[in-house]
Amino acid sequence: MFVTFFTELKSAGVPVTLREYLTLMEAMQKDLAARRVEDFYYLSRATLVKDERNLDKFDRVFGQVFRGLELMEEGLAAEIPEEWLKKLAEKYLTEEEKKQIEALGGLDKLLETLKQRLAEQKERHQGGSKWIGTGGTSPFGNSGYNPEGIRIGGESRHRRAVKVWDKREFKDFDDQVELGTRNIKVALRRLRKFARTGSADELDLDGTIKGTAHKGYLDIHMRPERHNAVKVLLFFDVGGSMDWHIKATEELFSAARAEFKHMEHFYFHNCLYERVWKENHRRWQETTPTWDVMHTYPHDYKAIFVGDASMSPYEIAAVGGSVEHMNEEPGAVWMERVTRTYPSAVWLNPVPESEWDYTQSIRMMRQLMADRMYPLTLEGLDRAMRELVR
Repeated sequence: MFVTFFTELKSAGVPVTLREYLTLMEAMQKDLAARRVEDFYYLSRATLVKDERNLDKFDRVFGQVFRGLELMEEGLAAEIPEEWLKKLAEKYLTEEEKKQIEALGGLDKLLETLKQRLAEQKERHQGGSKWIGTGGTSPFGNSGYNPEGIRIGGESRHRRAVKVWDKREFKDFDDQVELGTRNIKVALRRLRKFARTGSADELDLDGTIKGTAHKGYLDIHMRPERHNAVKVLLFFDVGGSMDWHIKATEELFSAARAEFKHMEHFYFHNCLYERVWKENHRRWQETTPTWDVMHTYPHDYKAIFVGDASMSPYEIAAVGGSVEHMNEEPGAVWMERVTRTYPSAVWLNPVPESEWDYTQSIRMMRQLMADRMYPLTLEGLDRAMRELVR
């Protein structure tokens, strides 16, 4: 098995040598892994991987070669997923039964009936076809089936409803996520090099001249390399269709937080307008005018927008196009202002690049960004960082 592990690593492009393999075997003979899969993983990774860019390749090969060992070590056990239990109350109907369910006759009638039943109902109800509850065919409730009803909170198996009665609360992205951020950090380091005067310490000519004149002999002074001086503004689209991309966005946020000393972040929803915010749970009470952002942070900041740019075209191009408030100016106006204030700006899109042309709003946003939109992939990140250091 260990020989297979070695050969599979070489096949995957990890530059392992025979000397490193023998070192690993010697460590195993001395029982340094303590016969635990997790300990063996860290031991073999420390022994065989010399470049962090190869860590993901190593992980994939390790998972393929040693799949199942952890189960053998800990014994077989199974738990019923919580989600299965949550959906236990959902009622599955035949197509014939679904066709028998009729709407009450429009939104006004639904709201009137809902108000009446809320006044009459005195206790929790599950199943059935009239009262407000879960798992039934009533037009009101959650986790049941009625395609012409009002969904009150939660999820539903089907997507049709006259109205989704649900308070939209967005969570802040977690900037402490570490899983999967290693290669993202490597890609972001290209941007850090922007602020460096060289790849190593360089000669401080003025200091050398002054020191030599003062001491009477050659006194060389070196100017240390500047580290981590790049300044970044991150604008995150949050909520709605971005819920599908939370994991990738959190990994980017976590990696950026670790790589950039001077970084500020703000949230927006779908399109940038006159206000942004720092905390999603207080986005209605504590916002920051976009004008203030542009006046607070100088032009040398690098602006990075992260969003799927998937929305109604009116949200970009029209007054009042926002889905959450009455915007007095189109989102396109604010995008032009911000990109004019921060000439070094890119947009990172988690939607696959091959699908961009199918969505009008993505095409519009890409045009507003002067074609500086890049996919939220390692290759896309590398291209975006190259653009920002031009």
